[in-house]
Amino acid sequence: MNRHECYMKRCLDLAVLGMGTVSPNPMVGAVIVCHDAIIGEGYTSPYGGPHAEVNAVQSVIAKYGTEKARQLFATSTIYVSLEPCAHFGKTPPCADMLISCGLPKVVVGCLDPFSKVNGLGIEKLQLAGIEVVTGVLEEECQYMNRRFFMQINENRPYVILKWAETSDGYFAPADTVQRWISNAASKQLVHKWRSEEDAILVGKNTALIDNPSLTNRCWTGKSPKRILIDRDLDIPADYHLLDQSTETIVFNAVKSEWHTNLKYIEIENFDLYLSQSVLYQLYLMDVQSIIIEGGAKTLQMFINAGLWDEARVFVSEESWGVGMVAPKINGALDIKLQVSDDHLLVYRPIL
Repeated sequence: MNRHECYMKRCLDLAVLGMGTVSPNPMVGAVIVCHDAIIGEGYTSPYGGPHAEVNAVQSVIAKYGTEKARQLFATSTIYVSLEPCAHFGKTPPCADMLISCGLPKVVVGCLDPFSKVNGLGIEKLQLAGIEVVTGVLEEECQYMNRRFFMQINENRPYVILKWAETSDGYFAPADTVQRWISNAASKQLVHKWRSEEDAILVGKNTALIDNPSLTNRCWTGKSPKRILIDRDLDIPADYHLLDQSTETIVFNAVKSEWHTNLKYIEIENFDLYLSQSVLYQLYLMDVQSIIIEGGAKTLQMFINAGLWDEARVFVSEESWGVGMVAPKINGALDIKLQVSDDHLLVYRPIL
C-alpha cells in the first residue's frame, strides 16, 4: 500500500463514523497531511452539519490557530474519500472552501455521482490551480457509499434482506406460534444494524404474529423509520407498530392520511409491482437504505423482483425437522462470520 492509499484508508476509517447519522448525505472522511504528517482530520457531521473537509480544516485551525494553519495549508495535501461538493445545499460548497484555504493539492477517492457535483468539484479545484489526484482506493470508496450511489444512480434505497433460519433450512414454525431462532448476540447485532440504516420493513403477517416494535432497544443510536405493508389495514390500532413512538409509514390500498408520526400511503394497483412502488415512494422521501425484515412472503416478493443488494442470513444450530422453508436467493456468499453459536452469511446478487 503506497502513501496515498494509506491516507485514503484513514479517510475511510473516519467516514464510517458517520454511519446512521449523515443520510441522505454520503459518508465522507478527510485527512490533511503536511510533510508526511497528519495535521488534521474529520468526517461528515450528522445531516445538515459541516462536511468532512470543513471539519478537517477546522481541526487544524483549532489546534494551531488561524495564522499558523494558513501557513501549514500552503504546503499541505488534503485527502478526501469523495469528491468535494460544488453546490450550495445545507452547507456552502466544500470545493470553494478548499480553494480559500490555499491548499495546493487534493487527493480524491472517487467521484460524486450527484448531478450537481459529478466532476464539477474537481473542475472548480483545477481551475483554481489546485493539483487534483483521483481514483485512489476508488472501489473501496465507492463501496463505502454504496447506499448513496444506489439512491442516486437507481432512484431507490439500498435493500438489505435479513432473516434467521435453522440448520435444516426452516424460517418459521408451521403454525403461527412465535419461536426464536437466533441467539442473543445476533439480536444485538441486528439492533446495531437498525441504528445504521434509514428504514426497516415488515409485512402484515409478521406484524400480526410477532407484534414487533422494530425499534433500537439493544444498541445506542436512532431507531429506523418503520415501514409496514398492510393492504387492507388489518393491523389493530393497539399494536406496537402503530404506537407513534417513531416515524412509521403504512403502505396500503385504502387511504392516504398523515398524523404526527404515522403516515398512511395508498398505493393504486396495489398488487402490481408492489415492491417497486414501495421503494420508489421511499426514494422520494429520501430513504437511502432499508432492511427487509420479513416475513417469508414479503422477503420473497423483493427477491423475485430482483430488488435486493445484500442478504444477511443467520443460521442457528437448531434443527426443527418441519416448518416454513426459508427464502431462496440467487446470490454469491461474500462474508461468513461466527456470532456466538450462530453463523452469519452475507450474500450479494449474482449479476
